[in-house]
Parts: sequence; structure tokens; C-alpha cells
Amino acid sequence: MSLITMSQQELNRLEAIQKIKDRRLSVVQAAELLGLSRSQVHRLLQAYDREGPAGLVSKKRGQPSNRRHSDEFRNIVLDLVREHYHDFGPTLAREKLIELHQISVGKETLRRWMTDACLWTSRRERKQRVFQPRGRRDCFGELVLIDGSHHWWFENRGPKCALLVYIDDATGKLLHLRFAKSENTFDYLQATKNYLTQWRKPVAFYSDKHGVFRTTHASSADRTSGLTQLGRALYELNIYIICANTPQAKGRVERANRTLQDRLVKELRLQGIDSIEAANEFAPQFIEDFNSRFGKEPHNPKDVHRPLADHENLDGAMCRKEVRTVSQSLTLRYEKVIFILEPTDYAKTLPRQKVIVCDYPDGRLEIMHEGTILPYRTFETLRSVHRSRVVKNKRLDDILSVVAEMQDEREQQRRRQHGPSRQGQKDHMFGIPDGSVSNGYQKRGRKPGRRTDFTNDPELIAKRKKALARMEAAE
Repeated sequence: MSLITMSQQELNRLEAIQKIKDRRLSVVQAAELLGLSRSQVHRLLQAYDREGPAGLVSKKRGQPSNRRHSDEFRNIVLDLVREHYHDFGPTLAREKLIELHQISVGKETLRRWMTDACLWTSRRERKQRVFQPRGRRDCFGELVLIDGSHHWWFENRGPKCALLVYIDDATGKLLHLRFAKSENTFDYLQATKNYLTQWRKPVAFYSDKHGVFRTTHASSADRTSGLTQLGRALYELNIYIICANTPQAKGRVERANRTLQDRLVKELRLQGIDSIEAANEFAPQFIEDFNSRFGKEPHNPKDVHRPLADHENLDGAMCRKEVRTVSQSLTLRYEKVIFILEPTDYAKTLPRQKVIVCDYPDGRLEIMHEGTILPYRTFETLRSVHRSRVVKNKRLDDILSVVAEMQDEREQQRRRQHGPSRQGQKDHMFGIPDGSVSNGYQKRGRKPGRRTDFTNDPELIAKRKKALARMEAAE
């Protein structure tokens, strides 16, 4: 037994045909009732006798419309949308197709085509996810939320910078603030070190998926199993770090950032602070006032911060570490600088051995092997600036070829592309990008005071007029 799908109009026709068969209705009356001619009613009777109720179903059902656009036209329209209007809505895309390409297509037709081609998502499918609130942790120090907030903290008095925020989940209290030029590894290492010095070790940190906290693949540079430098440092201190999938998951620190962008900006304005150094000095005073106003009591009064173990070295962990191999001549390379180890009895046993280069946020750099610090001296491999040479015209071609070779070498001598950002590091040895300053080159600065507008200088104008007069006389 097959299932037949009929519209309401077809059901009405079926009812009228059955009444005609039962002699309860004449053909003329059925034609008036259905709004059809007598001939059409007779054709319906013949189809009913031949196929039964299925004969009354429209034969066009399920078939493509005779007025539809061709597949070739549809593909042309979708190719134009992909190439030029991939982020446009159907209404705006239709307007641009008519305006710029003289192609007319219905708005809803274009919407259906774009939806089928995954170029447009309906509003129902774009409905936002529901994020339900999460209860606070019970104990102080159980979960500490970390985030960096980029903002004009000094308004127009200073540069735009980032604020590294450490907030406790159980109490909502600010535990540490640090202003930095950007969210970089060295500033996070220094901020985390200051936090651990003041409060000791929490159970876990909760952060976003910033590259400082999480990497998607194992790094061949630090020879770890996918840990970032900060992740490796926290692992050494037995502190767990959790990365949130969405900003809503760490909503407490996001809401705290919004409050700070209102209150802290105004406090910095009232204090007349316009530099990162001065803002970091003011931060403890602001934290104390903020916590007295917005801090909450935890459900459990126990403080679960843990002290450092005897084998844990806070200063030794909070640095950038990379592994290098010592050569037969007791040298190693790091950031295109050759480090020459002092030929002590211990160092002479290290050729072909692995050593660890410890790059500290304060600019110190140590080379260690199994806990022993190795003395060294450095040799900068990047060349210094070459002074211009006075050459004769006949030698110009040769000099230009030499200059081209030197430029190619200089391009290859830049420090590695994926090296660490050193905005948060002070007094380090890698501040000279090409070795020019270390070789005596001094950059000429601008003279103090307002710049002189030479275009309106009377003396310069008079000289220019004399020169033009001489040119006219020569002509």
C-alpha cells in the first residue's frame, strides 16, 4: 500500500469525484463547486477511473519549475559572490550584482543559493550559545584567572599598552597588576614571579589560548612536548594551567577588565601618571582600594596557596630556556651570538654535550649544565655598518655588485624570525639589531625644541630667488 500526498485542493477534488460516483452530485454542480469547466471535471473522472486517487495528484509535483534559473547561471552568480561578496548578506549582494554586474536574481533565491553553498548562515543557525553562570571556587588560591587587557590606559597622555591582570576566582580580589608594552613571555614571567613571591603557589591558573600560555604543536626551538616557556616554568613549579575555550568561560576576569578600564583609567588621570613605570608603582595602592570595595569572602576560609618546595627554584624557573649543543671548540650559538665558554677543567668535558641557555627577564643570561653555571664571553656575528666609500666613475659597476652581495648577506644575518619578543626584557645583549651601535655608530637625534619651518625662512627664500635669477640669466 503506497502513501499518497495531496494538497487541500486535490482533497476537495477527490471528495467531489466520489460524490459524483455515488450519484450524490452532478457533473455540472461539481464544476461550479470546484470552479472548473465540465470538460475538466470529465478529465478528472477519467484519471480517477484509470489511476484511482493518485490520478488527481499534480504531475508537476517534485519536478523542477519551468521558470527556474539554469545551473550554469546559478554557478556564475555563486562564483561572483565567492570572489567579491563572500562576507555580504543576500540583500546587499543582490544589490551589488545588479549594480556592478547587471545580473538580476531574486533576494530569496540568492539567499537559498548562498545557504546551500555555505556562503550564508540563517539567523536561526547563528543563534548565540547559552553560557550559564559558574559558581565561584571555595578556597582562596584554588583558581587564579590571568588575562591581558590592551587599552589606552593613559588616554592621550601615553602609549597604548597591556595590563596583565591576576584575579582570584573565590574572592574576586585583584592579586597582581602589571603594565607592559604587550602580552609577551618576559613580562608574563616577571609578573608571575612577582605574584608567586607575594602569594606563593596557587593550585591552578586559568587563562585564554594566547600564544604565551598554549601552543598547538611541539616546539623544536625549546625541545619540549608542546609547552610554551611560561607553561614549562609553571610545570617546573608544579602549578597547573588551564586554557579556556571561550571568553565567557573566564567571565570574571573579563568583567574585572571592564571595571578597570573605567576606574583605573580615571585614577591614573587624577594621579597624573603617563608612563608604564609610574603606573606599576601605583598599582599596589589601587589594588588595596579595589579589593576593599569589590572583594568577597570565600566560602571556605582556608588559603590553599602552597609554599615553594626545597628543590624548586623560582628565579631559575621564571626564565626562557633553550637547549644548545657545545661544539668541540667550546662554543655555542644563541640568537646569532657566539658564546665562547671559558676553557675550565669542567667545560673541557662538555663537547657534544647539551647545555641550557637561561634568558632572564632582567637581561641576565646564564649557560648551565646539570645545575652548574658556566662562565663565557660573547662574539656578535652580525656585521657592523659599512662606511660609504668614495669611488671613481670607472669603478662604479664593480662597487655596485659588491654592495648587492653585502645587502644579500645583511638580509640573511637578521636574528631568527621566530625569536622571543624582548619588549618585556631590560638590559639584554640582543638590543642591537645589526651590531652597529656596538661598533661605535651613534644615531643622530633631533635637536630639542620646536622644529623650524624652513619653507618660510626669509633667508632661505632670498637664496632661492638668487639661484633662480642665475638660472634665468644662464639660459
